[in-house]
Amino acid sequence: MSNLDDFYKYQAQTSPHPLALEISKAEGSYIYDIDNNAYLDFVAGVSANTLGHSNPKVIEAIKQQVDQYMHVMVYGEYIQQPAVALTKLLASELPAPLEATYLVNSGTEAIEGAIKLAKRATGRATVISAKNAYHGNTMGAMSVMGIESRKRAFRPLIPGVKFIEFNNPDELNQITHKTAAVILETIQGGAGFIEPQNDYLKKVRQRCDETGSLLILDEIQPGFGRTGKLFGFMNYGIVPDIIVMGKGMGGGMPVGAFTASHKLMNLLKDHPKQGHITTFGGHPVIAAACLATLKEVINSDLQEKTLEKEQLFRKLLIHPLINEIRGKGLMLALIMKNEEITNHLVMESMKHGLVLFWLLVETRAVRITPPLTISNDEIKQGCDIILKVLNQYNV
Repeated sequence: MSNLDDFYKYQAQTSPHPLALEISKAEGSYIYDIDNNAYLDFVAGVSANTLGHSNPKVIEAIKQQVDQYMHVMVYGEYIQQPAVALTKLLASELPAPLEATYLVNSGTEAIEGAIKLAKRATGRATVISAKNAYHGNTMGAMSVMGIESRKRAFRPLIPGVKFIEFNNPDELNQITHKTAAVILETIQGGAGFIEPQNDYLKKVRQRCDETGSLLILDEIQPGFGRTGKLFGFMNYGIVPDIIVMGKGMGGGMPVGAFTASHKLMNLLKDHPKQGHITTFGGHPVIAAACLATLKEVINSDLQEKTLEKEQLFRKLLIHPLINEIRGKGLMLALIMKNEEITNHLVMESMKHGLVLFWLLVETRAVRITPPLTISNDEIKQGCDIILKVLNQYNV
């Protein structure tokens, strides 16, 4: 049997029609199939490959750490230099009081930990999320997902979750003294890369302060330089109580984390002890990859170049079939005239050597989240393919 046959027979599938591109290697902004066809990557593993594929600094950090030691003990018991250095550097780049980071295995686990921490800190049961929000797929993260069609089959979920409309300040009165936390994506991802408008996050912050509720911001997609700042919330003049990160944090390695003040995070140490535990969180090899990624993001011009590259995309991608371009930096979504055009663009672009992808909720959206290291020439090359495919579309 071929790998394709084995893929369908032995590997659990996530959809009826996976793209099924058989990979041989990946380097820089390109993915290569087994016939050595090159595909320019405008998706970056869904915002995960911050520094592109096979980044030499990330690979070197991984190799050095593998030669020293890999897993030695469950998270939090032993002092392991890569995790200590990573969390220390994160603290130096974050505003007070965000100073203590809990390293976990994925963004969705970080969401779980953040919700647990908020409930532990406040003693309250109610959590408020946003309509059309996506925070992951475990039972807790799914409970704060604002997409009923995606979670109906898995009910009952965690009780006490309410939903408000993102960017609607009139609904903030639903945040009360019974609210443990408000959890929001800094920029709504699956809903169509929707930015907060008219100081919305400041208004949420103020209401949380008034009610003693904690503000959790999901930075799993905007984080690590993708919006021109290290974290998306830094664009909007507020500081959350807890931030959740993942995806681009690991330079292509699986990881997640949540960060809060020492005062908050210490609550997970006792009453009960081991309030959140994980075997492989803070894995030294993963932490080494994260540290190399973070150093490169903060010590290079990638963040400022991200905003310049955004403008290049906006300049080049003008077409009658594109209604608008949403998002910030290199977290962009093309909003097409209709879903059919979106599907055509994603599938036909792959035939021309360009990787695009969909969003979860907004069916008209085409994801553009390339590596931050993508060059201007590569952007122009990819945009030429997009325009060519759209020009060939039969309206």
